Amino acid sequence: MKVLRSLLFLPAFAFAQERIERLDPALDAILAPDAEIETLCTGFDWAEGPVWDEAGKRLLFSDVPRNTIYQWKEGDSEARVYMKPSGYTGVADYSAEPGSNGLAMDDKGQLYCCEHGDRRVSYLTPGGGKRTLADNFNGKRFNSPNDLAIAASGDVYFTDPPYGLPGRDKDTKFRELPFCGVYRVTPQGVVSLITRDLDRPNGVALSPDGKILYVAQSHGPAPIIMAYPLNADGSAGAGKLFFNCKDLKGPGAPDGIKVDAKGNVFSTGPGGCLILNSEGKLLGRILCGRPTANVAFGENGTRLYLTSDDRVLRVALKQ
Repeated sequence: MKVLRSLLFLPAFAFAQERIERLDPALDAILAPDAEIETLCTGFDWAEGPVWDEAGKRLLFSDVPRNTIYQWKEGDSEARVYMKPSGYTGVADYSAEPGSNGLAMDDKGQLYCCEHGDRRVSYLTPGGGKRTLADNFNGKRFNSPNDLAIAASGDVYFTDPPYGLPGRDKDTKFRELPFCGVYRVTPQGVVSLITRDLDRPNGVALSPDGKILYVAQSHGPAPIIMAYPLNADGSAGAGKLFFNCKDLKGPGAPDGIKVDAKGNVFSTGPGGCLILNSEGKLLGRILCGRPTANVAFGENGTRLYLTSDDRVLRVALKQ
């Protein structure tokens, strides 16, 4: 979500040295006291949506303005193009953020993409072709699917803010839905609305047992993370506030979010990446000195990858 760069960029924090801020001793069970922040590759317009590809032993991530998915492997000093175009296949200029955003892998190793320009959720088949999972709600095209999480059932939960539209929330030419929804789509392509109550839903993640859906909102007046209880049929109950970022300082806002096997929540937000326990207590932050878009676990959960503005970072995790 490149909008953070212009709306939430705070010069006082720009290019500050990356560091880990420890706010609770419980963080030591997640990040070793001597954990360091590595810079893996740089030079992107706005890096987003990282996902670890275990079969390929590589990190895949989007550069939304460049309409490209990149790949990075251990030992590489630079990332290489994996897919271009990644989110817009039209022949004319469309918007400043036309590419793919959030990426996810299912249990078959298929890559799912939230596509801004083509306004859909898609996936790559084993043969390398691309298929559309969903591109509309009740006949009206999505705004610009942003991020997604895949449940054990195969259901895909995703958010649909306006950041990829040419006019964003003011768009009158292309926008068809008057709200920014959170949706569920079944493997058969049946779409249902989870909520339309958030102004800017962004990152989305599931608890380890699949019973809670977390949604991060990148909205200046209400930079919050919500938690929605999920029913056995995949529908959701009333959401509750999980964490409010309004009192935190630093560049960025709630954006990408992931949950580890123990229920700890890793959400980008003011300063970089927030680490919260399953009760919503802030244990610490990975301070990146720049707006940070998203995170992903890799290498069997032993590494945390962060897409932070123009670069990709990594931090070792304890098991």
